Amino acid sequence: MTTVTYNIPAISCGHCVQTIEKKVGELAGVQSVSASHETHQATITFAPPATEEQIIAVLKEIHYPPEGHDLVQVS
Repeated sequence: MTTVTYNIPAISCGHCVQTIEKKVGELAGVQSVSASHETHQATITFAPPATEEQIIAVLKEIHYPPEGHDLVQVS
């Protein structure tokens, strides 16, 4: 099992927290997701088949890219 914590500057309210926890939590292999608008961080515990790349991709898709992982617009 792996636990990662991301700085996510776009987290600004409880709705942001709920969205992140719900969407990332839907990935197979994700054990827990805890986000905070006070610290602008999300801590995620996961095991295979989930990967860090998948988690970052979901965060970008829902417009909460982790710091250092730029949001790329797909047209």
